[in-house]
Amino acid sequence: MSRTRKRAALAVGLLAPLLLGLVTACAPTVPLTPAADATNPKCAEIIVRLPQSVVDQPIRETNAQATGAWGNPTSVLLRCGVAQPAPSASCSTVNGVDWVVDVSGSPRYVYTTWGRSPATQVVVDTKLTQGQEAIILDDLGNAVGSIPQTKQCTRKDPGFVPDSAPTPTP
Repeated sequence: MSRTRKRAALAVGLLAPLLLGLVTACAPTVPLTPAADATNPKCAEIIVRLPQSVVDQPIRETNAQATGAWGNPTSVLLRCGVAQPAPSASCSTVNGVDWVVDVSGSPRYVYTTWGRSPATQVVVDTKLTQGQEAIILDDLGNAVGSIPQTKQCTRKDPGFVPDSAPTPTP
């Protein structure tokens, strides 16, 4: 092989990973709709604390205020400023943050914070995250936890009345 070809081969070998990195870093912006209360200053506190990755999925750029997205294809979406969900028996705590889960749109699960205003919604595509929902919520806990909690999802909190409460019988 000639000296010029060796240099060209070396240059291609060194530049190929760099070019591949640039191409994958140029994932398109994730289009989202901002929540009704996205301009709430508390949402800004969440957004500046968002992790650069969740379950090894890199953060993506979004086109809406108070939103976040991770993965390519997108596997996790976040919107701050959504309405507080109705109390539900499907409330659980992860990393000190209470979440109400809606699995009716399976395989997309919708988690909404309970007892924090404004509320934050996280949509997880369970086909892409393969059972790592608790890890995702844990990864987001520091950011979402920046909004103070005023209610808890326990039966001891007077504001928490599960929608599956039994009807008294005479």
